[in-house]
Amino acid sequence: MSEFHYQAILPKPSAGKGALFRKLGPDGIAMRRCGDRRLLEVSASALEQLAYEAFRDMAFFFPSHVLEQWAAIARDADAGQNERFVAGTLLANAIISAQEVLPACQDTGVAEIIGFRGRDVLTTCDEAAALSRGAFNAYNRHNLRQSLVAATDMFNEANTGDNMPAQVEIFTDDSAACNFVFIAKGGGSSNKTSLSQESKAVLEGPALESLLRERLSRIGVAACPPYHVGIAIGGTSPEQALKTAKLASLGLYDSLPRTGDGRGGAFRCPQWEEKVLEIMQSLGLGAQFGGRHMATDARVIRLPRHSASCSVAISVSCSAHRVICGRIDADGVWLEELDRQPERFADLAADAGAAGAAEIRLDVPMGEIITQLSSCRAGDRIRLSGPLVVARDIAHQRIKAEFDRTCKLPDYFRNHPVYYAGPAKTPPTMASGSLGPTTAQRMDPYMETFMANGACLVTLGKGNRHPSVSESCRRHKGYFLGTIGGAAAILAKNHVLSSEIIDYPELGMEAVRLITVRDLPAFVIIDAEGNSIY
Repeated sequence: MSEFHYQAILPKPSAGKGALFRKLGPDGIAMRRCGDRRLLEVSASALEQLAYEAFRDMAFFFPSHVLEQWAAIARDADAGQNERFVAGTLLANAIISAQEVLPACQDTGVAEIIGFRGRDVLTTCDEAAALSRGAFNAYNRHNLRQSLVAATDMFNEANTGDNMPAQVEIFTDDSAACNFVFIAKGGGSSNKTSLSQESKAVLEGPALESLLRERLSRIGVAACPPYHVGIAIGGTSPEQALKTAKLASLGLYDSLPRTGDGRGGAFRCPQWEEKVLEIMQSLGLGAQFGGRHMATDARVIRLPRHSASCSVAISVSCSAHRVICGRIDADGVWLEELDRQPERFADLAADAGAAGAAEIRLDVPMGEIITQLSSCRAGDRIRLSGPLVVARDIAHQRIKAEFDRTCKLPDYFRNHPVYYAGPAKTPPTMASGSLGPTTAQRMDPYMETFMANGACLVTLGKGNRHPSVSESCRRHKGYFLGTIGGAAAILAKNHVLSSEIIDYPELGMEAVRLITVRDLPAFVIIDAEGNSIY
């Protein structure tokens, strides 16, 4: 019988190298003696404050290393012109979001919390409820977006109105403190999570490289690169592999050893992390509109597995990369300090309305808009000025259902380009809250029907689309345009002049809007010949 061996494969809630923590205060904690033990007593108010500050900060600020990665792309002479422009725009966006009015991305995510409570810590409350209350306050006191919907029956849903519930998991450890990881995970990057159940056959260099190349290329650019990639190979269950990949993409397994112990210990694979970056560079998709910077870093975690199966899980964290660590100890309540001085990159920051892009006027009939676009080809950068209809998933579903009943489509779908987006809350005195593009693929099933009936001839969103959309554009002489994902603050502040709800007001952020834009940056993704940049 072999010697007992145990290793918990849990994320380590520690901030990145060189990260600083700021003290939120001493309130809500106390030391209590219980026999020979000194216990740290933590109140609901301390947990609530920590969660509130974490989710507020993540909406407006970035880790320093993320800003530095974008700056490196903007300076890279070998990078494509489009991806240098994207990197510069993301830096400009960070400067605006740091003013704490407009969140950097319109999809401010699902609130996720992983906690580790030490055995010498006494809490006087329902920990999950207190942490959830803090997240609730952040989403409802600031200009963030309520994205969560709850089912009223199997098929019908309604927005919860407060971005709740939060996802909270609490574990125990041997420390004398509480440690936390706070994550605000957007739907676009979550949607690119994948899992396949393989066998021993994949654990050979050429076979694994072939599988990863196919799976990574399938991710596309809809989840707002530059990405942080997490991959788990193995796992005692599929769900363990999935969670490990997700948390690896957030940097929460960076302290793992770089070699295996043959006893089940998880470890990172530096050689395959380099290989994954090489694969991402070779795909040519780049930082959204072509190039080599589709990913800035990768973590590949090797896990123990059942001999009959080998899970391969892949996850990406988008350019927003919202993850922050916090702790409560005898000295106070602490939160990782994000970078509050993105303006130091102002020389690299590109205004999204920079000169050099052809202007497309939208305040003319649809035929004239298409005529203007006819001089452009896939990959060209343009700027849009005039009215756009804003509509996404639920609105498209309702409009299609109405068309099936009446054979009629609303005039606004025929007369204006359709922008796939859902804004965050609108700050006082501003025309719109943060308003970046959503993943266009979710609207693909509607395109042929709408275009064949004279609607949605010009659409605007992000990411690659199904080949059927290219064919519909070719058949009906339409265009799909893309704008920069993850730059929602700058798009709202500098380019949206007005916004009004014109249909389905009950849908909240998914209501149909008519907005007016000026010099909104865009790229031609699919042209009227069906050619695609991707």
